[in-house]
Amino acid sequence: MTLKQKRLALILGGLAVIAVAVALVLSAFNQNLVFFFSPSQIVAKEAPVGRAFRLGGMVEEGSVKRDGIDVQFRVTDTAQVVPVRYSGILPDLFREGKGVVAQGTLGPDGVFQAKEVLAKHDENYMPPEAATAVEKAHQARDMAAHTLKP
Repeated sequence: MTLKQKRLALILGGLAVIAVAVALVLSAFNQNLVFFFSPSQIVAKEAPVGRAFRLGGMVEEGSVKRDGIDVQFRVTDTAQVVPVRYSGILPDLFREGKGVVAQGTLGPDGVFQAKEVLAKHDENYMPPEAATAVEKAHQARDMAAHTLKP
């Protein structure tokens, strides 16, 4: 093997190692990526079934049902509603009519199985994604109301 061939083999080997490392990093990144969806997007079937994502909106008034540490409630963006099941201790700030972000998976039955529930921590705070989703839902509802008027 000549010096030129050894150098070429070394360069190709180095490139192969770099390619494998990049592939592993991208694979790990993709598995840990968590997207945000509003109830309207979930009802429109834009959210993945069986893959983890975040659901954000407001806890619907009168929807919280507790059975020990098992809790069922509904999250709304004022246009659509998604039922949520959670087993665990809820944050102290969790209340009906308040903002919430839940992380988990959507079951085939359309019920969101939350692994983690976060309540908004400030009267003026809402995650940017949730605020945008609620605003879009309000605009869609207002547009539909104006379209239906004679």
